[in-house]
Amino acid sequence: MRRTSRALAAAALLLSLAGGWAQAAQPEDETGALFRAGMTALRAADGQAEGGERDGLLDEAVTVFRAILHDRPELVRVRLELARAFYLKGDDQLARGHFERVLAGGPPPAVAANVRRYLAAIRERRRWTTHLGATVSGDSNIGSASDAETVSLFGLPFRTDPDARPVSGTGVSIRGGGEYQHPLSPRLRLRIGADAARREYAGSRFDGTDIAVHAGPRRLFGPRAEASLLATASRRSAGGRPRSRGLGLRAEARQRLSPTVRADLWASWEDRVFATRSGYDGYDGPVTRLGLHMAWLPAPQALVEGAAGYDRERPKAKSRRNRTPWGRLGASAMLPRGFTLGGSLELRRTRYEEGEWYDLARLLTPGGAPRRDLTRIWRLTGGNRGWTLFGFSPRLALVRESRETNAQLHDYAKTRLELLFHREF
Repeated sequence: MRRTSRALAAAALLLSLAGGWAQAAQPEDETGALFRAGMTALRAADGQAEGGERDGLLDEAVTVFRAILHDRPELVRVRLELARAFYLKGDDQLARGHFERVLAGGPPPAVAANVRRYLAAIRERRRWTTHLGATVSGDSNIGSASDAETVSLFGLPFRTDPDARPVSGTGVSIRGGGEYQHPLSPRLRLRIGADAARREYAGSRFDGTDIAVHAGPRRLFGPRAEASLLATASRRSAGGRPRSRGLGLRAEARQRLSPTVRADLWASWEDRVFATRSGYDGYDGPVTRLGLHMAWLPAPQALVEGAAGYDRERPKAKSRRNRTPWGRLGASAMLPRGFTLGGSLELRRTRYEEGEWYDLARLLTPGGAPRRDLTRIWRLTGGNRGWTLFGFSPRLALVRESRETNAQLHDYAKTRLELLFHREF
């Protein structure tokens, strides 16, 4: 609480500490009046106790600052005031994102120090985190099926089942979740959370539900680092029937390497068991995942992200055991007139172990060699920051996914067009 109070008190000193930067970084004349109106509302709200009038003033300030950034996303001073408005509203997720982008603008040391105090206060006072999203997706190959019409077994051609070939369609998915962090000591929290997702397509063949829960301690190490160790449980269903369940552990760590660079590291282990009638006989076994994510803000309106990882599955059936190193690189930029564009490329290379001589999998590869896959996922996204619906910001994504493999019936290509809505509370 003491640090939170100091952060709130810093708001009153922020402009005077900024010195000449505060004046130089103000918007140009055509938006100056709008900016002053937002500052008037923000100052009025800052001096009031909690209540409906204060919330209305903060909403007014947020609307004004967002309108300015809609056309001028490079204005760091305006982004700073928007971050402060979100902080006073208690929208810590949004406040943190804007404060981090302010640091990417290279503010004077005094201003940067105040921003870091805000970020520290956000991290310490965080208790509840919730998110909700929905996606409307048109998919050219919902089940990621091969379009091969024949398969060769023992040198003889056989026709594939027409029902197993690619099926296109439109579906809706809804996802959401939340987490509560209970303070155990000044630097120790207990995390308890749950997430759920539901997919619906025409009919029930491709429908599915995923539910996951987690609990465990979170430890803060100074102002820039933290780590968590979580017990996890999950349950999945497909086509209206149970598919699998799992129990495991997940370790997470976060380190801010500089004002504009953040690193996230995770490692998880899950013992996965498939339902008897799921059609995945022999898939029971542990799944291990390791990953590293890096985020860099080269400018307040730009983001560069990279991730790499290693997944390993060791089911009972040897021919289904595999290792997958993967990597992803992406970038996004806020453009004038409210548009945000982004893109990414992900590569996954999967190597399977050699199975027993009687495994069907060995009949599907040349000479019974182990299976080898290369999957590519291209994603282009776009949206407009000025378009919101009940706080949800819609984005349009075009996704192209393909897999090349030496195993018959396991190659595929698909294109998805997604309309996404997402909000963090």
